[in-house]
Amino acid sequence: MKSKIKLILVEDNEQERNIFENAINKRNDILLLASTNSSNKALELVKNSLPDAIILDLELHDGAGSGFDFLSNLENLNLEYTPLILVTTNISSNIIYDKLHRDFSALVFYKKQIDYSPKLILDNIALLCEKPDDFAKKSMISFEEKDNVIRDEINKKLDLIGISYKLKGRDYIFDGIYYSLTNPNSTMSVFEYLSNHYKISTKGIYRAMDTAINRAWNTSAIEDLRLHYTAPINIHTCVPTPSEFISYYVTKLKN
Repeated sequence: MKSKIKLILVEDNEQERNIFENAINKRNDILLLASTNSSNKALELVKNSLPDAIILDLELHDGAGSGFDFLSNLENLNLEYTPLILVTTNISSNIIYDKLHRDFSALVFYKKQIDYSPKLILDNIALLCEKPDDFAKKSMISFEEKDNVIRDEINKKLDLIGISYKLKGRDYIFDGIYYSLTNPNSTMSVFEYLSNHYKISTKGIYRAMDTAINRAWNTSAIEDLRLHYTAPINIHTCVPTPSEFISYYVTKLKN
């Protein structure tokens, strides 16, 4: 029988803690070892219980310390492995997000994002901690490394089919595939997510994607297209729609 993923929750908001605890209690794949609103207490818990994953509120306004205090002192514990760290925050800042990714290999969830929920975070923990029995025995591949692998694979697939970097539609296609791969249980559509992210209409997103795909089908060698895109295509348009294109590559990369 597979062991449960061991989790520590660091959250200062009592209502938020209760929501997480109730969500965890409904699952059979995650075990909540402890919860706290203190960064120092969280360090003590990590040292003594060696969790597989940590959900960390960055601000801790109603607790003690901060998420950055915890992360900065985590290295001092000299753990023989790296727990998965998922940061929750009310701050929307690419500079802070980049620092969390770069310096601490943390996965960041913006609390005001439309599809944010404890279930989304717990689903990501379950996805990333595929083998909890082996987790404490060796250093885990960091989120940043896994994230880079996903991004590299998406870019390789788009390069093979000839989706041009010069077109904004490529960015939307890339982000659409990435979002679908990393948020498999989200109820928000790809186009709705991209519209919220880029602050433009879903029609604008769709048109830009469609332009990038059509450009590839008009300029790439037919042999390359047949080799690298094997899904059925509408016989009237002879070009996949953005939805079909994203769905094809999400399925391909999952496999």
